[in-house]
Amino acid sequence: MGEFRAPRDRSRLRDYYHFCLTHVRAYNQAWDYYKGMSADEIEGNLRDDSGWQRPTWPLGRLGGNKLNPEIFRDPLGLFGQVPPTPRKSAKEAPPELRAALDMLGLGWPLEDAVLRARYKELAKRYHPDANGGDRSSEDRLKDINRAYSLLKKRLATLRTDEPGTGAPPSQQAPSRAA
Repeated sequence: MGEFRAPRDRSRLRDYYHFCLTHVRAYNQAWDYYKGMSADEIEGNLRDDSGWQRPTWPLGRLGGNKLNPEIFRDPLGLFGQVPPTPRKSAKEAPPELRAALDMLGLGWPLEDAVLRARYKELAKRYHPDANGGDRSSEDRLKDINRAYSLLKKRLATLRTDEPGTGAPPSQQAPSRAA
């Protein structure tokens, strides 16, 4: 009696032959679980295996309960079915920034901290690694990156163009009281 087990046939998978290593390898190489089955029988067997041989039925048909579509409504657009709505009105924003503000769901005027926080939030949500490599998420993230770069550059130029300053606030000399 050998120390390696091999099933007798597909109808008795818990009933075993016992072989030595050489013979179990030969037996396993010749084993064909689907041998003698028709294509329909193989298909049915694979279908049963996908549900672990448990009965399955379409969602919402058991017990006569109809699913209420209102349960699945997405009023905030969290699942990408509705484009994000701007938080503030972007009407007074410069025309070249309106599309970028809409992409990030921001309004005008805009602060650096708000821009950074919104960018981080969207980058985490649409990063391909967080979405299983989904191509549409990757394209959305590229658009978000472009919008963020444009707004960041524009905010930097607006800071340097503020009246009474010739340089960004971080490069200004401290004022001396007389």
